[in-house]
Amino acid sequence: MPNQNNDATLKIFTKEPVKTLLLKKVKLVIAKGSMAGKEFVIDKGLLRIGSKKENDIVIADDTVSRYHAVIEEKKGQYVIKDLDSTNGTFVDGLRVSEAFLNEGSIIRLGNTELRFIPVEEKIELTPSKKDRFGDIVGKSKEMKEIFGILEKISKTDATVLITGETGTGKELVAKAIHENSLRSKKPFVVIDCSAIARNLIESELFGHEKGAFTGAVSTRHGAFEMANGGTIFLDEVGELEPDMQPRLLRVLEAREIKRVGSTNIIPVDVRIIAATNRELPAEIRKNRFREDLFYRLSVININLPQLRDRKDDISLLIDYFIKTNKTRKVKGVAKETLNILINYSWPGNVRELRNVIERAIALGASDYIEPKDLILIKPRALEKDTADLSGKTLEEIEKSAII
Repeated sequence: MPNQNNDATLKIFTKEPVKTLLLKKVKLVIAKGSMAGKEFVIDKGLLRIGSKKENDIVIADDTVSRYHAVIEEKKGQYVIKDLDSTNGTFVDGLRVSEAFLNEGSIIRLGNTELRFIPVEEKIELTPSKKDRFGDIVGKSKEMKEIFGILEKISKTDATVLITGETGTGKELVAKAIHENSLRSKKPFVVIDCSAIARNLIESELFGHEKGAFTGAVSTRHGAFEMANGGTIFLDEVGELEPDMQPRLLRVLEAREIKRVGSTNIIPVDVRIIAATNRELPAEIRKNRFREDLFYRLSVININLPQLRDRKDDISLLIDYFIKTNKTRKVKGVAKETLNILINYSWPGNVRELRNVIERAIALGASDYIEPKDLILIKPRALEKDTADLSGKTLEEIEKSAII
């Protein structure tokens, strides 16, 4: 995985033959106060401190405000920000609204003092010994390496950006990360940024108050509130309109939202996983995607390979799709059928393979999937101008593309 020079909490470095996961954490030791001696170790890029239970670090001190301060990492340095607290935030004896933290800095919130200690933990990454992670299957070198990474990062709260072509299984990866995380008992909320109208995306993400706009007949919780405590998956985040990107960035930085039509700030505790089939660095160069948002999202960047680059997995995937199909029981695929499937280019990746197998099972009659049961789109059919297909039914298009 590439080394990203950003303000990420987690970075993956490639060093042959070993990959290392550098996990950056914050350790806070209470040096003075009613909780003296207690330690907190947090691996979030932004952590909240206050007396209310929604904070990452909850301090039982009447002189500490409900939401007193936040600590976040910015370009390799840690910054503490006071949240308009009643008694103020002090760093090494000076009252601050915002200040950089150094190793050993003493933070005073009310009558409580905390010692700040940054911690870096290096975790060696090795290919997984398993050929499955959640509902993702694969025995190829590429997938074993990805499984090894997923096994390590699932237990953290790191933000993840999953990239890859359409059909490579990005949502399955996001769901598997959630199901293997400490948030697995909490909601997993999916938002497809490409499928929501531009004028509705803000309401879908952040919710709205009654009367906020025409048709808002009642208060509605948005995806971030619904995912509170769990994970939100922002699919096709590269399709997000430029005017919405700074608003999402604000949520990533502050972990709080405001419903449309409201001035009330609502803290949210969510893990964020995003996915895109776009090349976001290229979109940044074209001023279509914010660079700072990209770096906030790509704390961990998982790039899923195309199926044509992991053909060792095709037979395993076929067996998996046959076993999980409930339409009709078949014993397997004929040898000639397997050869066709292995040599096909799979422009639609794993999703297309699954559809082909499910359709072949539904249409076939024998115990084994035969070549005649397959409906594959020939490469030349994909290169045709859309005008050549206008006026044709789906049945006619598929018929012309049967192998």
